[in-house]
Amino acid sequence: MRAGVSRAVGALVAVVVLFALAACSGLPTSGDVKSGLALGESPDEPDILFLASGPRDGAGPRDIVDGFIEAGITPADNWLVAQSFLTPDFRTEWSPSAGVLIDASADARLLTSDAPADDDGENGDTAHIQVKIDQLAIVDQTGAYSETAGMTTLEFVVVKTAGQWRISKAPDGVVIDRSRFQRVYDDYPLQYFDQSWSRLVPDVRWLPRRATVATTITQSLIEGAPSPWLLPAVQTAFPADVTLARDAVPIDPDQVADVALSRAAQSLDPTTLARMRTQLQATLEAAGVHVSQVRFSVDGRSLDAGVVKVVDDPADAGTVVLKDGAFGAVVGTEITPIDGISDEILGISHPIAAVDIAADETRAAVQLADGRVFIAADGQVDLLDDRAGLVKPSIDPYGYVWSVPSTTPSQVMAWRGKDTSSTIADAWPTAAGVSGIRVSADGARIAAIETIGGERWISVSAVIRDETGMPTALGEPKPLTQLTGSASVVVWLGPDRLGVLVEQDGPKMLTQIVGGTGTIETAPAAAVSLAGARSSSSVRVFTATGSLFSRSGSAWRESMTGVSLLATRAGH
Repeated sequence: MRAGVSRAVGALVAVVVLFALAACSGLPTSGDVKSGLALGESPDEPDILFLASGPRDGAGPRDIVDGFIEAGITPADNWLVAQSFLTPDFRTEWSPSAGVLIDASADARLLTSDAPADDDGENGDTAHIQVKIDQLAIVDQTGAYSETAGMTTLEFVVVKTAGQWRISKAPDGVVIDRSRFQRVYDDYPLQYFDQSWSRLVPDVRWLPRRATVATTITQSLIEGAPSPWLLPAVQTAFPADVTLARDAVPIDPDQVADVALSRAAQSLDPTTLARMRTQLQATLEAAGVHVSQVRFSVDGRSLDAGVVKVVDDPADAGTVVLKDGAFGAVVGTEITPIDGISDEILGISHPIAAVDIAADETRAAVQLADGRVFIAADGQVDLLDDRAGLVKPSIDPYGYVWSVPSTTPSQVMAWRGKDTSSTIADAWPTAAGVSGIRVSADGARIAAIETIGGERWISVSAVIRDETGMPTALGEPKPLTQLTGSASVVVWLGPDRLGVLVEQDGPKMLTQIVGGTGTIETAPAAAVSLAGARSSSSVRVFTATGSLFSRSGSAWRESMTGVSLLATRAGH
């Protein structure tokens, strides 16, 4: 047994991948997307990727296995470097795209074998190698990420062929350590329609960073399906019998993506074609592949596909605060009232703990310091929920105010007004409690801070609605990550990221990809609440001392003092 055995890829080097591409196609190595980029290339393509070395002549079984695992960091040409460690016959069987096992560290991998330690098995023709991995997460064959920690053992068989040791049996997929995973893979949010065909909902997939990413993304969208946890709330415009007719999506100098489809697309109606084009264009844009349009074709003939109008997340309208007897949006040094909301809120005589404002600013959910939840709209303030122990309310894009007692998660309710409410079925069935909830701007997902078996988790669930838009049930929760401290504040930072305020030796802010990795940073001292935004760079932090902080590069900058309350906006 040994840890951190010397790698067969000891010559592992960082290479400028775009330089290599430029050598054969004259492509630029940096800068924004312009005409002349490689067909389907993403503008977010990294400047540097890792290149693994192939097997060293005369390397023993353990070094061959070690080098093979390390070669997972080089996905070029269907992991051609990794394939060089395999026997000719096994190369045709091994499937590197079956998934990714993400482990804590390459140096922590433990290799054992049935070969004598002194000769590394060279006296025989077959060696069995076991590799123990400190697993942190996996990415499945569809690109979906899941946090699944624990020790895992991988089995390999190595045989001598033509005088060299090569692998004749290995698990499908690749292994990459945490520190390099996001240099090899990137998160790409596939876009699906909600159940009303009016909004787009992201579903993050992790795909290898490479010049043909536009093709990979397009194929994943057209021939794949939404993640199981999200499926109850979304749908795709692409029929099951429509596939890519060729394994490439070229993008011409005018940034037009040419997508060749199978002949089943010829019989589609104009609405379906328009939804397909809208869905794919939005997916490519969200992935950083800038296209002016998507053009569908069948057998070389273009299809007449329009676009459909979708409801966009409103532009970030800025910070809303309660300060010195004024409530409204901060504009410069002034606080501008919000018609139909500000006067009503200022008329409340009891201390206010939270305010969440609807996207159209026609209503606001208000929670008093005693926990009761009200709705301020149409010139009046009405009581919605006076159950004990309510968490902060959240308004969805349909105007429903979500409210739930922290100790009884199954009793979540959504209120359209004081006389219209819906009891939400199947809410967080395994949770003993929830300390925070937040509905997304598209209304198809809800994030929650759950307590399960004494552990705190961030999770997301699909929101199931009837034909009127009323929420009726939640889908099965998708755990994102476990928290190591207490938390009661969760907000959305754009369509596919969450911000969570965690108490962990002082306040910390976790930025968590929905369906991916997370990063944690120190929050301003005495931080007590967050206000989300359309991007993580626009998050605001409120402290117990009445200070408001915003980002200034990688640091926090105090932008206002004397604030009594930081309000939130629906979906953020």
